[in-house]
Amino acid sequence: MSVQSGTATTGRGYSAVDISSREFWDATAEERERTFARLRAEDPVSWQRPIENAVAPDPDDPGYWAVVTHADITAVSTANDVFVSGQGVLFDALPPEFLEMTQSFMAMDNPRHNELRKIVQKAFTPKQIRRIDDQVEQAAREVVDSFAAEPSGEIEFVEGCAARLPLRMFAAMFGVPEHLQEETASAAQEIVSWADPEHLAGRDPAQVQLEAAQKLHTIAAEIIAERRENPTEDLFTGLIQAEVDGRQLTDAEIGAFFVLLSVAGNDTTKHTSTLTIKHFTENPDQREWLAADLDERIGTAVEEFIRYATPVMTFRRTAVADTELGGRPIRAGEKVVMFYPSGNRDAAVFDSPGAFDLSRSPNPHVGFGGGGTHFCLGNQLAKTMLRALFREILTRIPDIHVTAEPELLGTNFIRGVKRQQVAFTPE
Repeated sequence: MSVQSGTATTGRGYSAVDISSREFWDATAEERERTFARLRAEDPVSWQRPIENAVAPDPDDPGYWAVVTHADITAVSTANDVFVSGQGVLFDALPPEFLEMTQSFMAMDNPRHNELRKIVQKAFTPKQIRRIDDQVEQAAREVVDSFAAEPSGEIEFVEGCAARLPLRMFAAMFGVPEHLQEETASAAQEIVSWADPEHLAGRDPAQVQLEAAQKLHTIAAEIIAERRENPTEDLFTGLIQAEVDGRQLTDAEIGAFFVLLSVAGNDTTKHTSTLTIKHFTENPDQREWLAADLDERIGTAVEEFIRYATPVMTFRRTAVADTELGGRPIRAGEKVVMFYPSGNRDAAVFDSPGAFDLSRSPNPHVGFGGGGTHFCLGNQLAKTMLRALFREILTRIPDIHVTAEPELLGTNFIRGVKRQQVAFTPE
């Protein structure tokens, strides 16, 4: 869409600083940050043309408001009565049926959001949490066991390590049988890779996402039927049995939560851990600082792992009332997109924001969102997995380092790594 049509439709022109182009999203994180810094300084709430690499391009899409400062991201995140999620959390205006299938309560508003979230939280009993913590430590140890003694001292880190721990934990938590685990992981990857040309291989992005979501619902239905017959201590059984005020989750709601967690439960840990190995390579002093007192420092360090990587880059809200943000008038019905990497480099909040500083405290990053009702439910699990994995890595193969630049996933949603070669002294 041209600037002229955007102006005619909305009465305003698009920002001179364009962050909707494929070229912008194909750039490195460092190159994008230079553009975000300019926006934070000159146009912190800017009107942008429609995103180029959309799942389902809409010829009538007028554009969106780009929110790039930490303060404005927090304001949007916490004003849940004005900026809603029920119309979708991606750039695209996707069909309600697809949102229902894939995004569970993440794309819902109150009161239904809180109702479903309460039921889901009921499944995370103290016993379930203790069980998960024990499983994380064992799984992290076994994942590193699988490659630490590799004679060549070289692996491709994403498939060889980073993807394995969250997949194992997700499968263990939900009770996904072994024969369905790879299919589950593959379908979850399809959902977040719609804009990556290599991954799509000429296929239609919307069709790829729909087929992947249907596949995950089919897997969920198979496991739900099995758990109704044979309850266990896994999360699927907990979700089936959870009840609040006489209300239980339907099979479709459980399936949607399964889709949401299959994506969210895998990507944050996988890509944060992969990028952190790169950041260690570039900042050996920080690795040494952490290793010198690992048990005391790992909790603080993990927060910086997440801030610096910021694997989830964007989420959208939709204004349901006329309002104002950063001095700009926002009209009801307009899309507002939060850019978390920019918020996590905001010098108004973080000293030396471009530095990888594992001692940074406090660290109010927006890697799990800017607060409010949609703050990430799985944030503690993601941090538990990162602590366990890096405790194993730094005590067993502490000199691990990247040997080539990572190959990144081409998308405006996840800062993902497809492949990253690493080397280390075998255990």
